[in-house]
Amino acid sequence: MRYLAESFILGALRRGRSVEQFLGPCGSTEHPGVRYVEVRATKGPFEVYLHAVEDVGSESFLDLDEFPPFDPNDDASEFGLLLGMAEGSLTALQVAEQRAGAERGRWVNEGIVQDEYGDFVRAGRPARVSHDGRQWPTVPDIA
Repeated sequence: MRYLAESFILGALRRGRSVEQFLGPCGSTEHPGVRYVEVRATKGPFEVYLHAVEDVGSESFLDLDEFPPFDPNDDASEFGLLLGMAEGSLTALQVAEQRAGAERGRWVNEGIVQDEYGDFVRAGRPARVSHDGRQWPTVPDIA
């Protein structure tokens, strides 16, 4: 099973590992992009980042970390937009849910978000729903 149960999410964060969630497409047909959210464990509070990258991948190139930032003029977009910080892992997940539209049942281990992107590519990059029929989350205005 790809998606982590809450206890596994919390365990990964407790061990200092990040968890990620693919949020689907952004941009336009002329400038396509994709988004994903990350809860990163640090030595201090947990950090929640929203990543937006250009959709330049293919079935043989899925590494979202290698994609160029969606907005190359925004220095923060190269490393992700810090949405918030939280002392507790559950609170960090809530920040991701509230600020990025993440869903508790859709978290994956660090690096597995590429598999989610691969499903998106193989499904023809659907604009409204994921490969398994779930609506893409609406990312609230974070500006």
